[in-house]
Amino acid sequence: MKPLRHSPAGRKQQGAVLLFALIALVVLLIGGVVMVRSMQTTLFGAGNYGFKRDLVNQSERAVQTVYDAFSDGALKDALTRETSLKSSNYSASLLTSTTHGIPEALLDDSKFAAVGTTSNDIKVDKLGVSIRYLVDRMCIAGHAGPANETKCSMAGTRIDGSSANEQINAARSSAGGEGANPLQPVYRVTVRVSGPRGTESFFQTTFAN
Repeated sequence: MKPLRHSPAGRKQQGAVLLFALIALVVLLIGGVVMVRSMQTTLFGAGNYGFKRDLVNQSERAVQTVYDAFSDGALKDALTRETSLKSSNYSASLLTSTTHGIPEALLDDSKFAAVGTTSNDIKVDKLGVSIRYLVDRMCIAGHAGPANETKCSMAGTRIDGSSANEQINAARSSAGGEGANPLQPVYRVTVRVSGPRGTESFFQTTFAN
């Protein structure tokens, strides 16, 4: 009886199957790596978005502090607001700002020392967050004294320089009543929130008082 022999064609077919199996395995591995990285990127983006939202919420602490100072604190009197008050991080005129409208004093500690005090910084130690803010009256640089429409932004001021409030007051006066809506200067609050890993975010709002 003759021994069985494997044909060369059979050995070639077995080698081809092994090659295709290896290729398929490599493709699956690459697909798995891409999927894992995609999931990590998505989770990283979601984490950054949540972190950003938290910094926005933290900035409200500074805004509320400023509102309190204007309502019943150091800046409640209009006469006081006619001059800068370093102890309250307040400037009676617009501070020098970047092209994005951020006061340079919030970007440079030495400049900040000239217009504010670090003791007003708000610390949230459990979150690793530090909040610094500045308030400036929207008057031309160097202006002090009472606010007026020629040198300051006033609530209700139109582009042509006339004011809606003046028309309202004139109408009330002609009707025998007194004007109850005088123009008010506009103030700008800029907040810098420093978070973990050296992150920084800036927020800004304006109000009239």
